[in-house]
Amino acid sequence: MTATTTSHASTSTNHPAALVRPDGGPCRVLVVDDEASLSELLSMALRYEGCEVRSAGDGAGAVRAAREFRPDVVVLDIMLPDMDGLAVLGRLRREIPQVPVLFLTAKDSLEDRIAGLTAGGDDYVTKPFSLEEVVARLRGLVRRSGAAQAARGGSVLAVGDLRLDEDSHEVVRGTREVHLTATEFELLRYLMRNPRRVLSKAQILDRVWSYDFGGQANVVELYISYLRRKLESGIGMPPMIHTRRGAGYLIKPAE
Repeated sequence: MTATTTSHASTSTNHPAALVRPDGGPCRVLVVDDEASLSELLSMALRYEGCEVRSAGDGAGAVRAAREFRPDVVVLDIMLPDMDGLAVLGRLRREIPQVPVLFLTAKDSLEDRIAGLTAGGDDYVTKPFSLEEVVARLRGLVRRSGAAQAARGGSVLAVGDLRLDEDSHEVVRGTREVHLTATEFELLRYLMRNPRRVLSKAQILDRVWSYDFGGQANVVELYISYLRRKLESGIGMPPMIHTRRGAGYLIKPAE
């Protein structure tokens, strides 16, 4: 953490709505970083946003805290003293399978970002960053992860042999249950609410990612590839998600 980052970490005078769960209760955030000053700064800012915050300085502490605290979202440094963030993520997923995870990293190469997302992380920010950016990303993650629970009537979406339960967050292809991250779930949900309709990358970014992603539309390609692997090639099922070059993506029953 640099002094430059700290100087960017002021909260906005135009304070937005508090970061809350879909049911209106305070959002529980677990902050995992071995740099005490950064952890304290993030914790203070998140409490200012109305969150309940627990912090941990290493991977083992993060897993213990997750087990006790049951966070709604996790802010996770990718470099920790006892294990790397990707290993911690795996353990967190075993404790709380659907919890959204925002990676903090000093690395900004595309390969490092893809590694974190491929491992199951839902989003990332690179250091130095502003607290406003972290809060905006967390607000998006909480919104996406709570979308199913907040859906009216707990409806079930169906396209061919694929079913998505908006209330329980369960996804089933044929007879096989498919486990998705919060962002993958919201992307699939958007596709399934628009069967046979071509959705552009811009439409998907606007609907699934509620903030400006810096024009990196390749994140859509990345997540489409994740869904295809989990719903199709990874379980030996015929394709449902199709690319229309220059136009976008659509989902339809397998032929």
